[in-house]
Amino acid sequence: MSTRITQRELESYLWGAAVVLRGLIDAGDYKQYIFPLVFLKRLSDVYDEEHVAALEIYGDDELADLPENHRFAIPDRAHWQDIREVSSDVGTAVLAAMRAIESANPETLTGVFGDGDWGNKNLLPDRTLKELIEHFSAKTLSVANLPEDELGQGYEYLIKKFADDSGHTAQEFYTNRTLVHLMTMMLKPEPGESVYDPTCGTGGMLISTAAELRRQGKEWRNLRLYGQELNYGTSAIARMNLFLHGIADGDIAHGDTLTKPAFLDGAGLRTFDVVLANPPYSIKAWNRNAFAKDPYGRNMWGVPPQGRADYAFFQHIAASLDPKTGRAAILLPHGVLFRRDEAEMRAGLVKSDLVECVLGLGEGLFYNSPMPAAVVVLRARKPVERKGKILFIDARTEVAREQSQSFLRGHHQQKILAAYEGFEDQEGFAAIATLDEIGDKGHSLAIPLYVTRTPTTEAAGAMSVTDAVNAWRLSAAQADLAIHSVLAMLGQEVTK
Repeated sequence: MSTRITQRELESYLWGAAVVLRGLIDAGDYKQYIFPLVFLKRLSDVYDEEHVAALEIYGDDELADLPENHRFAIPDRAHWQDIREVSSDVGTAVLAAMRAIESANPETLTGVFGDGDWGNKNLLPDRTLKELIEHFSAKTLSVANLPEDELGQGYEYLIKKFADDSGHTAQEFYTNRTLVHLMTMMLKPEPGESVYDPTCGTGGMLISTAAELRRQGKEWRNLRLYGQELNYGTSAIARMNLFLHGIADGDIAHGDTLTKPAFLDGAGLRTFDVVLANPPYSIKAWNRNAFAKDPYGRNMWGVPPQGRADYAFFQHIAASLDPKTGRAAILLPHGVLFRRDEAEMRAGLVKSDLVECVLGLGEGLFYNSPMPAAVVVLRARKPVERKGKILFIDARTEVAREQSQSFLRGHHQQKILAAYEGFEDQEGFAAIATLDEIGDKGHSLAIPLYVTRTPTTEAAGAMSVTDAVNAWRLSAAQADLAIHSVLAMLGQEVTK
């Protein structure tokens, strides 16, 4: 009998598991244990649901258990009910069940449950695990009770809640979903296309492309989704997340994208129609020496400084674009637009004519960080009328903030999207610059150099922190330009 689970009930049910663990393990580690248990419960309940449906057809339990009647195999002693009956060494039993399911489904579920330390009784005593298992046993997670899209939304809710609880580390696996939606709409994924995220976290950006096609009533199941994630536990969650959103054609790889990219086409990188990315910003612990001798030619604009790998990811993404259909939206800190030690690489980026739009957004859209965000849109083959030009959008005031969280409302998204699609000057909001004009400014992509803000009555009073930072940024960019001009003049005099 179907007992429909509402979204509010689902959220309370999922978060209740975190309450059980609170005080025992760090909030940042909740996801390593709760997500696999939810996934195991879902697999077991759907298996039972499929068994009942097959039993009605065949009238025989053995026939109903045939592999062709089930999406995933559940071996003996690996079902949720088997685990529920265990009274001691519960963590060991949980781990054994998970590994058995992975082994029984080698083409789809290998490694999907991650690497949680289930056997550590100091971390997870039997009593706590039993309480957690009984908590999840309270509801049946069948498809009839909880369709895939609704369970997927519950997973997204839990990911955000864990991000809220774990503080600054959340940037590693969570990106503001309202911003992801905007980036997805800007790229307009189409049915059958390939979508790639080189630093995919829990897979939210990949899932957003399928959700956008679904929202439009288009075929979404034939999207080909690819992601790579350095953190093993997070990559496992991404795989579970795709499955729970009903996405079967997804490929999530674990590993370091810069050192060992997972998706290759012969000796070179595989290329994709759509790339969505929020690379870890300004990481210092990366293999710069290997990138200097990169076998895939991803250092075409230069080798980034050791203290900032941003342009390594930038160049990887540019090299991953399909030469005809490729387009990318990359969420980055504003510094990549004007920092001096990246000037040579930025010049290479501009001259490549890949950049279609530079979008400046307000504070707080990097998760749990006051840093203002920027989105750079790349397009491998621009329309003729956009070639040799870049659109700059200053949307730093198009942001809402509630309970210390920043997000984009629908009207913010639509205003920005309309400016991007219109690709024309809008006083105080958007401006087009040619590559020659950008070259004259030392190839700086600092938005205040191109978009002049319209004075307002508020500006006449106290200056906000955001406006003060942007004013400083403009002054710094203008100073760099002046220095560049003087050095160029002196160089000419020396050569005469």
